[in-house]
Amino acid sequence: MEQLEGRQPVYADVMVAGGGISGVAAALAAARNGARVVLCQDRPVLGGNASSEIRMHIVGAANSKRRKALETEAREGGILEEILLECAVRNPQRSASMFDLILYEKCRAEPNLTLMLNTAVTGVQMEGAQIVSALAVRESTEHSFAIFAEVFLDCTGDGRLGKEAGALFATGRESAGQYGESLAGTEPDPYSLGSSLLFTARDMGEPMAFIPPAWARSFTEEDLRFRPHHSWEYGYWWVEFGGVLDTIADNESIRDELLAIMMGVWDHIKNSGHHPESENWALDWFGFVPGKRESRRFTGKHMLTQRDLEEAVHFEDVIAYGGWPMDTHPPRGIDAKDSSPLHQPITNYVYGIPLRSLVSANVENLMFAGRNISATHIAFSSTRVMATCGVMGQGAGTFAALAAREGAAPGAAADNPEFIRRTQQLLIRQDAFLPGIPPVDNLASRARVRASSEQPGGEAQNVTDGHTRSMHGTNGARPDLTAPGTHRWMSRPEDSAPWIELEWDSPVAMSEVTVVLDTGMHRRLTLTHEEGLHKQNAWGPQPETLREFRLVAYCADSPGVGREIMHVRDNYQRQIVCCIELDTMVKLRLEVLGTNGLDHARVFEIRCY
Repeated sequence: MEQLEGRQPVYADVMVAGGGISGVAAALAAARNGARVVLCQDRPVLGGNASSEIRMHIVGAANSKRRKALETEAREGGILEEILLECAVRNPQRSASMFDLILYEKCRAEPNLTLMLNTAVTGVQMEGAQIVSALAVRESTEHSFAIFAEVFLDCTGDGRLGKEAGALFATGRESAGQYGESLAGTEPDPYSLGSSLLFTARDMGEPMAFIPPAWARSFTEEDLRFRPHHSWEYGYWWVEFGGVLDTIADNESIRDELLAIMMGVWDHIKNSGHHPESENWALDWFGFVPGKRESRRFTGKHMLTQRDLEEAVHFEDVIAYGGWPMDTHPPRGIDAKDSSPLHQPITNYVYGIPLRSLVSANVENLMFAGRNISATHIAFSSTRVMATCGVMGQGAGTFAALAAREGAAPGAAADNPEFIRRTQQLLIRQDAFLPGIPPVDNLASRARVRASSEQPGGEAQNVTDGHTRSMHGTNGARPDLTAPGTHRWMSRPEDSAPWIELEWDSPVAMSEVTVVLDTGMHRRLTLTHEEGLHKQNAWGPQPETLREFRLVAYCADSPGVGREIMHVRDNYQRQIVCCIELDTMVKLRLEVLGTNGLDHARVFEIRCY
């Protein structure tokens, strides 16, 4: 135990390493499901590539390239939706630092979650094939820690925790023959996707000079002919470098070269004479932390491949989903001047991600979520984006909490169908979307449904059909996994006091009512500093969402007298949960008192447990 000498012990049920979007979602999910959680982040802020240090967009399944109709509602939902809706309302100025604060605040609000910022994992203690503790250092306070837990979740991106534990992993690109992937090359190689640095710039209203540093690189219009640079308020993801290097070991030199590239691109815009309209523009921020795309990918109990994504293979242990294109870039990045900076074959459907791709093949109590999951380079090129990482985090954190509660190692629990079923149903109750997995045990499905009014296609009965979004056919998921329709109740615009109610023939005992609302999931919703993309957002409360409503319960002992059990005001969130204890409920009414802008009421689902 020499490694523990002088280290401060910290005890948890679940330890999450890495505070990017996947790590934050995993930690919140585990804490909300009853686990004592430690979230260890090596930076001063949360958010990873979405943080104020890097400022990448959070994107995922709701990408416009696959979408063929506006009714497709592929946005991720769950914890990530909660965070993005919060940001849209509380961050009208679109500050990157305010997004950091929202993530920080969410973590601080959870009594079961201990947040350790500026704390880096440096090693582990093992007993056989299990991690006993993670060793961590916080240089800012000169403290060392030993973090003991039942389940360890590596959301570090680079896979530092798993690497220290001896977990199997891969780097580089597989050959086409290894997994039967037509998008892979004929031979394997050690190359990867590179890293990027972003900038923001402003029109200052007067001429602004730019003097490049002596070490800035030089670019001509010909050099950048495949890389559009006509918009200047937000930098370019294609300022990319490092794919032919080791993106971990060479990270510092990659950063230096990216700075030289970024300054050279801005020098071209300002001083080449090709872009005279940029005269009044000036840089007001640029990153010093590379936004890294790829490094280690762990080996789990299942390896996701191109076929899994293209065919939307159904997994009985699905725990998350994705839908971004398989998005590969040339390893030489910006130095591949004669080729497109990306190749994006589009997946026709959203696809499921199985739990087994998030559980280590050889370390029994190690899980992972984010860009380091068990996937080939080709499959990873889709799963790596942050919204997908976020739903993986929620799935992994929920499973980890249940495993820790029951003293089950994730490696064994991942092979238990009943354990997986319980995890899936818990995720669905907490607004996760799992392709092909219907909700069960919903008392509302036994009730008769009536409403004050309804529109064609927006019938009242939709609130008990088990769907909380409209994704069908080639517009979203495989046709056999969802059903066509709006899956929501919509009152008529002329209905000035809309209501919807559920009534049971026999009294039912109820402890929870969940209302799932419409938050415009067909739209983009992400913090961006690029004006063209921002116009695709509805920034602020989503107009479709109920702003004010109340729930009224009627019980068997006084069926004609309603009791208000919840009155919600100033709402902008998608899912509202009311915890109650009523043994003889015979009727439940939802009365709408206002929306955030739409001229009629919309409710996706009412669930009763």
